[in-house]
Amino acid sequence: MLRRLFALAFALAAASASAAPVDTLDLSVPQAPAPVVVQGRERLLYELHLTNFGATPLRLDGLSVLDADSGAALAGWRGDALAARAQVIGVHNAALDDALQPGERAVLYVELDLPARAPRALRHKVEFSAPGAEPGQVEGAQLVPRPAATLQLAPPLRGGPWAAVYAPQWPRGHRRVFYTLDGRARLPGRYAVDFIRIDADGRATRGDADVAANSLGYGEPVLAVADGTIAAARDGIGENERVSQNTRNDFDRAAGNYVALALGDGRYAVYEHLRPRSLKVKQGQRVRRGQPIGELGFTGDSTGPHLHFHVADAAMPLLGEGVGYGFDGFRLLGAYPGAKGIGERPWQPRADEVAAQRRNELPEANSVIEFPR
Repeated sequence: MLRRLFALAFALAAASASAAPVDTLDLSVPQAPAPVVVQGRERLLYELHLTNFGATPLRLDGLSVLDADSGAALAGWRGDALAARAQVIGVHNAALDDALQPGERAVLYVELDLPARAPRALRHKVEFSAPGAEPGQVEGAQLVPRPAATLQLAPPLRGGPWAAVYAPQWPRGHRRVFYTLDGRARLPGRYAVDFIRIDADGRATRGDADVAANSLGYGEPVLAVADGTIAAARDGIGENERVSQNTRNDFDRAAGNYVALALGDGRYAVYEHLRPRSLKVKQGQRVRRGQPIGELGFTGDSTGPHLHFHVADAAMPLLGEGVGYGFDGFRLLGAYPGAKGIGERPWQPRADEVAAQRRNELPEANSVIEFPR
């Protein structure tokens, strides 16, 4: 009898070790996205949050975005491609290159170009595994995209060329930096763009590149992108003469001198890093589309003079959720193949050598554009 009991216990242990891990992953999409148009394609940007509620480490093996009605896969990532989209919350700059530990949360950053016939709703399938167990999977976090953003803005700057700098995959880029204030985590820079003035040869400065005032865009007029009311403004924060002298700032000074323009529908256009004593507006003032409101500068947390621009659902730079938008007109001149070399080497012109006129869309990452003069 004792031998039989030992045999039964061994069989149960072996079966347990080979069984699929218990489904303990919680899937959620806190912010349902609305499509934005990027170079003629409708794109969704959103975050899938995964929390391990179990007692066993779980390795994430794959993510698929599905048409919730047909089950067809719209996109999928595995291995390094999946790890590049993931970040463990609470661990500074931590990539998900190991298992998700019990109690940990990971955020998967999704950028999805929709097919011509966009699905009504999306659903997510996550494949995972645990030590000594068969792989498992879970489906969930169904979402219905919100109606496409209709907010088309005038240019925030004149002329060009301007490098529209952002990249979803940067670990510390605007797309991936949450700020937790007033009891809530938000992602204000979800659709943020940093505009850097360059010349025909791709250079961003004249003379000594370490002198902030030598940047080609330094002091350029910054313009109201719509008729509206100034909801918030700050001037008087100083800037360093040299780029190499800049240091990190506290949360409340990271944006430097800024302006937030209320667009009248619960959304706000936010301009950051403006030149000291350049603001031409104050809180409560009405402005007109195209009106100068300040000048491009180098205040706050900045790696060099540029205009940081985003649209959010709150006026204060770090207290809003980033929402989509588009510019009503710009010329697409070319692009940089990646972030390296922006402002230091030539960009790649369009293959057809004809600048394309773009309307009612957001520039593609690291593209080179020109606004009307």
